[in-house]
Amino acid sequence: MNNELVLVMDFGGQYNQLIARRVRDLGVYCEVVPHTYSVEEIQKRAPKGIIFTGGPDSVYLPDSLVCDPQIFNLNIPILGICYGAQLMAHMLGGEVRQAPEREFGKTLTHFEDSVLFQDVPKDNIVWMSHVDYIAKVPAGFTAVAHTNNCPVAAMECPDKKMYAIQFHTEVRHTDNGNLILKNFLYSVCDCCGDWSMENYVDVAIQQVRSQVGDKRVLLALSGGVDSSVCAALLSKAIGNNLTCVFVDHGLMRYHEGDEVEKAFSGMEFNFVRVNAGPMFFEKLKGVTDPEQKRKIIGEEFIRVFEAESKKIGHVEFLAQGTIYPDVVESGLGGNSAVIKSHHNVGGLPDYVDFEEIIEPLRMLFKDEVRKLGTLLGLPDYMVWRQPFPGPGLGIRVMGEVTPEKVELLQKADFVYRDELHKAGVDKELSQYFAVLTEQKSVGVMGDFRTYDNTLALRAVTTDDFMTADFARIPYDVLEKASARIVNEVPGINRIVYDITTKPPATIEWE
Repeated sequence: MNNELVLVMDFGGQYNQLIARRVRDLGVYCEVVPHTYSVEEIQKRAPKGIIFTGGPDSVYLPDSLVCDPQIFNLNIPILGICYGAQLMAHMLGGEVRQAPEREFGKTLTHFEDSVLFQDVPKDNIVWMSHVDYIAKVPAGFTAVAHTNNCPVAAMECPDKKMYAIQFHTEVRHTDNGNLILKNFLYSVCDCCGDWSMENYVDVAIQQVRSQVGDKRVLLALSGGVDSSVCAALLSKAIGNNLTCVFVDHGLMRYHEGDEVEKAFSGMEFNFVRVNAGPMFFEKLKGVTDPEQKRKIIGEEFIRVFEAESKKIGHVEFLAQGTIYPDVVESGLGGNSAVIKSHHNVGGLPDYVDFEEIIEPLRMLFKDEVRKLGTLLGLPDYMVWRQPFPGPGLGIRVMGEVTPEKVELLQKADFVYRDELHKAGVDKELSQYFAVLTEQKSVGVMGDFRTYDNTLALRAVTTDDFMTADFARIPYDVLEKASARIVNEVPGINRIVYDITTKPPATIEWE
């Protein structure tokens, strides 16, 4: 990829991927790399700028995360955010101490004149989240922002193109946060903004052709947005050398297997459906741990694909619709935590009988994937289809997964989605689904006592799937869905609605 590049160096902060997302929104390609990323690799990739992220450590403690100090000698613009700002101060000879008063949340901050704060009001609300502060700036630096409790809310050394801010520009709570990032990218790093999905289409197709050549590719097709877009991209790139294998693992939504087959059977690539439900249910017997379920499902997918590739003939590449949030949640390496293993990333078995795995969407966020799908000519009903995890209902059935539980959930989930569609609120939601919990509770139907399952309903709004807010669905819509479910789906007598954001929760329950 020949786009100009900004690297986000990961020091373990919770907003690291949001920084990359905001940078891309501003027209500059960006990747997150571990704090251990070498100077040699940085020089090889020649980024226009580097951004240090936040993190939970205190820079003055001996086991805190640091970068190679030679990074400061590369003459590449650097922006430190929160921990990243403190790290710059500490490593360059300043002083960082524990703050007498911690700052969390929206904070009024006064800005001085700085290239970072062009066109930003002198008094601006920012999002603070720190227990340490910069007590003394390094030689050559000047403080250019402060709060009532933080004497150095920002500092700069324009001669060396080094800038640091104690607050988080990447979160929506900071007023003019995008403008501050834009000033760094365009006024400090001299970016021209050559990243867009329109430009990316031709680049991605050429990359696939270069990697694959005239070899054959088997795509793991789920029918979801990501794998559908991946299929369209690969089809454009390699044509008939692509075979899409749809594995119906028995964990799809109501009648979804048939819908996927109908949608893809008429397309201009080889399509194969494998009904493997019994095999997956057998492997999941007695398993209750969600990570174990994910890994079992991931391995069984691979084994089915391996078997299908032998029927086709020798297939060198396995393709997957992995996207960037999948990579992030499965662990970036370095200091990033594994939130949950995605079956197509962290859930892969140690041995895979393919020469190589190809993931052409690996560095894209969900909305970027949707834009790519539209540019590739996919119909709206595919591009805007509800996201569905690879493990399917296997991670929406809490505890052991059985055919009976899955059937129960399929019916309840269908009613919920149907009511949202009838009310016209489904288009306002980013993702919505039902979860069959392990909790049973006492109820009454007619004159009879029941002791049945509790069903949880979930709906979120988000623009990047890295953070999400619970949706404020009207009560009358929830009431209709609840009444229909308990009347039409025997075995469920209680409905609850999940009002948790991400973070602290994830969008899925398992």
